[in-house]
Amino acid sequence: MAKVILLIIIVIFFVMNMGGSGIASAFSASYGSKMIKKKFAVILFTIFVFLGAFSIGRNVVETLSSGIISKEFISFDVALIIILSATLTLTLANFLKIPQSTSMVTVGAMVGAGIFFGHIYYKVLFPMFLTWIILPVIAYILTYYLYKIMYPPSNRNLWIYERFLTKEKSLRLFTIIASCYGAFAIGTNNVANVVGPLVGAGTITPSLGLLLVTPFFGLGGLVIGKKTIGTFGNEIVPLGTISAPLISFITGTLLILASVLGFPFPYVQLTGLSILAISSVKNGHKYTMRQNVVKKIFMIWTITLLVSTGLAFLLLSIFFRR
Repeated sequence: MAKVILLIIIVIFFVMNMGGSGIASAFSASYGSKMIKKKFAVILFTIFVFLGAFSIGRNVVETLSSGIISKEFISFDVALIIILSATLTLTLANFLKIPQSTSMVTVGAMVGAGIFFGHIYYKVLFPMFLTWIILPVIAYILTYYLYKIMYPPSNRNLWIYERFLTKEKSLRLFTIIASCYGAFAIGTNNVANVVGPLVGAGTITPSLGLLLVTPFFGLGGLVIGKKTIGTFGNEIVPLGTISAPLISFITGTLLILASVLGFPFPYVQLTGLSILAISSVKNGHKYTMRQNVVKKIFMIWTITLLVSTGLAFLLLSIFFRR
């Protein structure tokens, strides 16, 4: 009974941390520009995460429940350690105010478990890691060249500003739609990070897991989200009413593609590379890459994956005998 209570507490805490990171990525434009109130942002975020989870999210649940390591190795206790390792790693990243990928720390913890048991499905893992490299690069390139068409304002792109940006209601609606699209994309992928290991352990069904977990995304957005919005929204480059929706549509589309393929994917990395592209257009590549916060973000992204893997392996070594 004590283990069940502990698992419930850890799951809630983990999901709330996911919500805190997710709402920062999806609603930085509409909330940061005061186009929408915080409570309304949380409600929309929760609804569209739910829709994304139930429409496409099962693909990623299947991968995390049996695609990286076999179900025969994922007992209740192993699932508990996987989620605990991912939660502690994500909490560390949030403490450092660096939005971190829940997919990355979850996969890292599962790899740690796979190393411990000597069983990993590399035929799934390698293509997954390849998409982790390719899609963020695509996000950077697409964002850079599309934003370069719109910025800075000039005679050649004046029609964009006249047609779209001078109409306040249309601009507000477009920005909110972009945020909701980003939330939907998050739902297709990130909810599975906690549901997948639980399904693998046989403790819950995919549908029930998605149903129970999603509301805590919204709660995490309400409680934790405000702390992580600042880093991506201001420290790298301020996001405006053009750049933020553009980022949401590009990164959301790439994340949905990964979800259709069944790959857990680091959405925060997509967003981060897109924001770096915006900064590169405005300030140049050299200035952007020399910023301390950029170096810190890349360092934390690398370290936390290794921490999650190592922590899961360590905890399994302590509590299990092979």
